[in-house]
Amino acid sequence: MKAHLNRIFPPLLGLLCGIGLGLLYSWQISPVAYIDADPSILRADFKDQYRIVIAAAYDATRDLPRARARLELLGGDPIGELSAQAQRMLAGGEPSERVKPLAQLAADLRQGAASLPPENPTVTKAPFAGAPFTPLPNIAATETPALAEFTAETEFQPEAPILSTPSFEQTPLSPQEFSTPTPRPTFTPTQSVNAPFILVSQDTICDPALPPGLMQFMLIDARRKQVAGIQIIVTWDKGEDRFFTGFKPEIGDGYADFIMQADTVYNIRIVEGGTFAPNISAPICGGDAPFLGGLLLTFQQP
Repeated sequence: MKAHLNRIFPPLLGLLCGIGLGLLYSWQISPVAYIDADPSILRADFKDQYRIVIAAAYDATRDLPRARARLELLGGDPIGELSAQAQRMLAGGEPSERVKPLAQLAADLRQGAASLPPENPTVTKAPFAGAPFTPLPNIAATETPALAEFTAETEFQPEAPILSTPSFEQTPLSPQEFSTPTPRPTFTPTQSVNAPFILVSQDTICDPALPPGLMQFMLIDARRKQVAGIQIIVTWDKGEDRFFTGFKPEIGDGYADFIMQADTVYNIRIVEGGTFAPNISAPICGGDAPFLGGLLLTFQQP
């Protein structure tokens, strides 16, 4: 037995030493250095951060070709990955301001055209059309040329005595009146408010193939174009749910859905414009074999 161990121990010891020396060389002496690596090899959480940065840059520049080229470096389906990440972020309680750029970029990639950027309410416009606004100069801080010349070059000299003349009469000087300039009226910009969405139709859907209690939303702007990235809030007596349009671009950019429960009343609020639709409930379909139907709510801007 001892002789058998003596034959096995040296090769085993050599193997362990070789593994240790290999790890030491690869981890400490000459570790692998990635240079100009492809973003597609990133971990999933790093890819999510990469998409957030791309969506934020697109939200500021509206450069759709550049955003598409950056997303293609990550591989996979850019539209599907953006929509899935936005849903995960909403489920994780992320703020809507951070999720909306992802939904907007997915919708614009779907339609192949960049959407218009939001208006900037902080831009100061001229008070008169066609005339640039120039602030008034500070009159109190402006020196007259005579005063500046006197203070810079003239030294004070005492005046010579004036000889009295019997026939000279001095005329008193009247006080000079100075008019205070009236400041120009300033222009205060007003923030433009988007037109609210109006509930134009509420259709009952009795299709056994659909999930029971499916409430579908379709949001359309004034040009009858579907709008993505609009937040919808659904509340009921036991809870609340928030979601956005555009997370299912295969159905429509302005589409969103929600599953209703039986014998429950829901209140709908469209955040953009503040539209409120109360007392929404799932209909009962079928005669002999009743089942829970669905609804299709269509909202449109005037």
